[in-house]
Amino acid sequence: MIKETQQSLKPVVLQPVYFAERTEKESVDFDRQLEKIESFYGELIECLPAVPLGSDIPSHVDMVLFPQLIFGAFRHDDKMKAIPVPILVITSRFGTVEMWDWEIVTYMKDLGMDVYAPYTVEIAKIILRTFAAKKQLKGGKFLVFQDTPGEGMQANIFKRFFWWEDQAVERLEQILGCQFVFSSWKALSDEARAVSDEEAASVSNNWSIAREGLSDSAFYKAVKIYIAVKNKMQEVGDVLGVGSDCLNESFHCDTTPCLAWTMLFEQDNILFACEGDILTLASTFVFYRALEAPMLMTNIYPFLVGMAALAHEKITEFPDVVDGDNCALAVHCGYFGLMPRAFSRCWTLKPKVLEIVNDDAVMVDCEMKKGPVTLAKISTDLNQLSVIKADLEAYVQYPGSDCRNGGLLRFNDGHEVMEHLSSHHAMIIEGEHVPALKLIARVFNWDISIV
Repeated sequence: MIKETQQSLKPVVLQPVYFAERTEKESVDFDRQLEKIESFYGELIECLPAVPLGSDIPSHVDMVLFPQLIFGAFRHDDKMKAIPVPILVITSRFGTVEMWDWEIVTYMKDLGMDVYAPYTVEIAKIILRTFAAKKQLKGGKFLVFQDTPGEGMQANIFKRFFWWEDQAVERLEQILGCQFVFSSWKALSDEARAVSDEEAASVSNNWSIAREGLSDSAFYKAVKIYIAVKNKMQEVGDVLGVGSDCLNESFHCDTTPCLAWTMLFEQDNILFACEGDILTLASTFVFYRALEAPMLMTNIYPFLVGMAALAHEKITEFPDVVDGDNCALAVHCGYFGLMPRAFSRCWTLKPKVLEIVNDDAVMVDCEMKKGPVTLAKISTDLNQLSVIKADLEAYVQYPGSDCRNGGLLRFNDGHEVMEHLSSHHAMIIEGEHVPALKLIARVFNWDISIV
């Protein structure tokens, strides 16, 4: 049997602060504004009883909240500078900063205070969700299934990836405060094989999975991975995300975890990354928890790379488009990539494409809405966020190749992109998110590069 393991962000603890100089009317307005803030941001926040400026701030507080700013802000520099946590200013009845407070906000910043003054409700929510994600990372666990990292079906490729290195784990754990729990992919696969078809059928009975060309046997093998992972997650506890060395160690398993990862997100709000890429796993957690926007991980094949990209995908030429130097294919495991159904305009579970996985393995053919997208990834030193603006222009098909349905991306400057790509794995986020990613980078104290 499997148990529920639902994950959700804990609220950001806010300490409302007021100025002793406030009038009786301002005191009433303060309380009303606090009620408005709580109505706007609901479960995202937990507001403590308000205290005057200069009070001790409890250690569990995430941000100090100013629901009201008055002239007293100019008269207590020492008390203002002594606030030990970031500041959130929401002073208008519309759930944003009041425009009359820009001067005080600037004054606070000049004092060296870490001030967030959101000018839209959505930006305020992104700030709050980012702080909540940062808090949840501390003590949270990422569960990764692997046995011999970098070894296996394509060791000549996989051993080049930083995410297998001990220092990658150490950096992520040290900087983000999370923990990576590694478990055997072989043992998990063996446990999945022990699950009966009857249990797999029962568990997946109401999933309504659109599938094409898959036998019941192949489908149930994919469901059994879900069951086995759920049981392991229950044993580990506090799991924020999952991944596995599914390609390079494919010989351990009868299938791939694509369906399992999809349903863990749908049923339990658990995030995932392919191929055991822990940098992508951490990036996915931060970006999705903060933005709540459709996104996926995929491989990027810039046209400028030429045959080095074409040969890997078993195709002979890139699509014939104008200004091809500013374009790239987005392809992973034969299709656009692995994305939850809720993010997709179409989603079908299909047989495997890649030769290195089991004949009963599965893959998802899905598509994101065309239009503006943002590529983003945390760098290997965990000090920088790489951001690339693009358009998802079309989908292209090469029957019989390893690119059955890939995304066509267009950049402003393909050569500049080549200088800024931090990995062949990239997160594609639907929509334009540069301002939001700047906020995320600021909360995590990352530099940011934007192309």
